[in-house]
Amino acid sequence: MKKIKVAVNGYGVIGKRVADAVTLQDDMELAGVCDVITDWRIRMAGEKSYPVFAFDETAQNNMKESGISVQGTLAQLLDEADIVLECTPKKIAAQNIVQYENVGKKFIVQGGEKHATTGHSFSAENNYETALGRNSTRVVSCNTTSILRTLTALKNAGLLKKARGTLLRRATDPWESHLGGIMNTLVPEKDIPSHQGPDAQSVDPSLDVITAAVKVPETLSHLHYWNVQLTRQATNEEVLEALSTSTRIAMIEYSEGLSANNVIKELMLALNRPYGDMYEVALWKDMLKVVGDELFYAYVVDNQAIVIPETIDAIRALTSLEKSAEKSIHKTNESLGIRQNFFK
Repeated sequence: MKKIKVAVNGYGVIGKRVADAVTLQDDMELAGVCDVITDWRIRMAGEKSYPVFAFDETAQNNMKESGISVQGTLAQLLDEADIVLECTPKKIAAQNIVQYENVGKKFIVQGGEKHATTGHSFSAENNYETALGRNSTRVVSCNTTSILRTLTALKNAGLLKKARGTLLRRATDPWESHLGGIMNTLVPEKDIPSHQGPDAQSVDPSLDVITAAVKVPETLSHLHYWNVQLTRQATNEEVLEALSTSTRIAMIEYSEGLSANNVIKELMLALNRPYGDMYEVALWKDMLKVVGDELFYAYVVDNQAIVIPETIDAIRALTSLEKSAEKSIHKTNESLGIRQNFFK
């Protein structure tokens, strides 16, 4: 079987994770990773024996002067790759994609970019088929991915009428918490809806969803509270059955001691997940409640990890490695150890 050669441009929070994930797939090969940095982050790529490339000649010279083994520049990496995962910081991708388009390479951008950058936004369980064979797509953000997983499961069960969510958002990435963030305050986003609701509609315009968001003084993950109006009166059991149709939603319970996001992070570390990552939406089963035709629930989102499986599936869709969403999702889930119950 011919393996798809994947280039990763930007070896940061997302880049290092998708690079690792690519190496776990039997139908993909990591062509190399590219960056402009010369510190410990890119050195870790070398420690893993990943081919390291520099963005341009200036960055290449800086890397060489720092003792980093460099295979060449991004232009040379593109010659070896079939598809590019664009993982550079927000807004830089829009400048880089011109280079990909000029050499006819397929590419995937992350949720920090606008929908118009590719004209297509991706969520594996929702619209995999519409990405088949495309030249590019945008994997939506961590929060939007979680919204689509949960609401799509309810919609497919014929239960979703409209959804209203409040998002408690981490202030910054954990590894950057010494550089900024907020302390002793909460910062509400000025606009309602916050951008996540319209972002979900870029994948599924039929969703009646409105979100409000608040930045909170922690860095581990996001916490969502949802109030959903159902199409009819239902029971907790019916809703849980609908949510179980998503293989990327894991039920957790207060009774197991999983009462806060830091405890959930500790569980991921205990499970020996890389970086303590959680690819699933962790939804509290014993908090979920249906009152007539209203549904209330809450869940935790790992902002650094949830989009990793989506990105792997997007590679298969764009390159037509796998035509079936179900088969690609199953393959990705198996390789990353994604499951619906953390206690087998």
